[in-house]
Amino acid sequence: MGSSCFFIICILHSAIALTCGSLMVFWSKDTYVLSHGPKTAIKLQGSTPHDQLLIQTSDSFSGLLLFTIGSLVFMVACVKDMEFQSFFAKGCVFLHVSMAVWRFYFEGKLEDLDYGWPRHAFGDIALAISWVFFLLYMWREKYD
Repeated sequence: MGSSCFFIICILHSAIALTCGSLMVFWSKDTYVLSHGPKTAIKLQGSTPHDQLLIQTSDSFSGLLLFTIGSLVFMVACVKDMEFQSFFAKGCVFLHVSMAVWRFYFEGKLEDLDYGWPRHAFGDIALAISWVFFLLYMWREKYD
């Protein structure tokens, strides 16, 4: 049962990463508006053509990286080794918590992003909690 739970969590996380990565690559302006609001989106897109090109290039590479991560998580979903699943889940918890801490310390200090970072940090914590529940389930299954 633990491996089917791992499979489901990996598929959900993979779908989230693939969707967000695709949105960042192909519809970065719309993604800014959706995640930060129209007023902040205009500020985040840069003021000069050179800035806009750099930001668009950066967003495309970030989206490509997120899409690649989603593809890798999709492949990892089929791994049946319980030790690897536990190791992978612990790494994902660390990654998501680190991202929430980064949002707190970095995005919280930027006045253009000051209202949206709690929502994003909450999403990171929610993703981490899904892996924590998986680890607790595996621990319970191991010691029952």
